[in-house]
Amino acid sequence: MGEQPIYTTRAHVFQIDPTTKKNWVPASKQAVTVSYFYDSTRNSYRIISVDGSKVIINSTITPNMMFTKTSQKFGQWADSRANTVFGLGFASEQQLAKFAEKFQEVKDAAKLARDKSQEKGETMSNHSQIQLEEMEPELKETGRETPTSNQPSSINGTDDEKISHVGPEAAVLKSENELLKSAVEQSNTNAKKWETELQTLRENNARLVDALQESSANVESWKKQLTTCKDESDSLRTKIAELEAQCNEASQEKQRNAQLTVRVQELEAELQDKELELENLRKQAETIPQLMAECESISGKLQAAEMKNKELEGRVDGLQLDVEDSRQKQGQMKGELKKFMDILDGKIDELHEFRQGLSRLGVEN
Repeated sequence: MGEQPIYTTRAHVFQIDPTTKKNWVPASKQAVTVSYFYDSTRNSYRIISVDGSKVIINSTITPNMMFTKTSQKFGQWADSRANTVFGLGFASEQQLAKFAEKFQEVKDAAKLARDKSQEKGETMSNHSQIQLEEMEPELKETGRETPTSNQPSSINGTDDEKISHVGPEAAVLKSENELLKSAVEQSNTNAKKWETELQTLRENNARLVDALQESSANVESWKKQLTTCKDESDSLRTKIAELEAQCNEASQEKQRNAQLTVRVQELEAELQDKELELENLRKQAETIPQLMAECESISGKLQAAEMKNKELEGRVDGLQLDVEDSRQKQGQMKGELKKFMDILDGKIDELHEFRQGLSRLGVEN
């Protein structure tokens, strides 16, 4: 019948690094099929996995093997014949538990097959030894009687004549003796073979124990590394959160700066408008000396008119009217000049306050 698959699953396959004996080396780029096979002719079990045309697992299961779960989704076992340690990464805990359960069943079946084979070999060996011991006295007696009874014919007869003179019982005994000898030799050969296999199994068991201890040590180191990585990850997450907060603050600060820049531009535009108004006021203020000169000239004329008033009393009425008109004009001119001075003072005060506000905004920025 050959080998037949009895269980199949999918997993990521790893092998231990042969140089460091610590790190895992991926044997497949993706999850591949991993199957248990049973060989009915040899009564043996194997785990086989093929990635394309490449065989990445070909492990014969022995009773001394042990499947170890190193994490929730990862398990491993050591194969002394292949001189390596295989690791499988599953997609779920259920798949790992099912594979481990199947591994234990297959291992128990392999152990049972080995025990039956050993019992059968021991039974055959003991049975052959007992038959040999029972036949040994008869063989001795036959060996003693055969030379005496066939002595005349053995002297002058040929080999065929010697065989013809031997009795049928002796021929049967001789054939049984040959069979017993071959059985004993086969039993001895099997015993030596089993001793060799037992010694090999003991050595493999010792290697597996060493590999298991080393794997346990590696698991502890991996756990420590995992804890260290988790701590580093937590610290990095904290730093990332702090950096994100700083980035948010920087973004807010940029928005504030943009708003302040827009405000400064608006104030600069207002300042330019105020400077234009001030320039216009300055141009208007340049006419004040002319008005003052006119006022002084009018005052001089008034004084001259008053002097002439003394001399020309006759012209008082007419000139008085002129004087009153001149005074009214002067009063109006003075009122307008006062208003203009008040407006100029207010504009200067506003410009001064505006410059102070602009300087405060520059300091805050």
